[in-house]
Amino acid sequence: MLAIGCDHAGYELKQEIIKHLEEKGIEYKDFGCYSEEAVDYPVYGKLVGHAVADGECEKGILICGTGIGISMAANKFKGIRAGLCSTQYQAEMTRRHNNANILSVSSNRATMKNSLSTSNIAFTDFVMFES
Repeated sequence: MLAIGCDHAGYELKQEIIKHLEEKGIEYKDFGCYSEEAVDYPVYGKLVGHAVADGECEKGILICGTGIGISMAANKFKGIRAGLCSTQYQAEMTRRHNNANILSVSSNRATMKNSLSTSNIAFTDFVMFES
């Protein structure tokens, strides 16, 4: 199961990624946020980070304006390897070579299509890949 979370800046993209996951039949757990009302990104980095670190979810996807802050928040937890990716190549390499267990994407700098493609490569096509 994938954990997914975002701050207010990532809400719209999260909804699109969720739609994509549902179309692919991929199980996920949504840790919020649940609207575009302003929230603090560390809360959601922590929730997804804990879910992955504790084994509740195998991998995760995090989204915020830049993707940087929320990945830094998640990386504070033992066993978490969150990588900020904006291309399919980066996502593939962070799984293959860094064994990343959380993909972080920017809602501002990545196009919707590119982010969906990046999340698909990192955590659906390679969900069974073990480095």
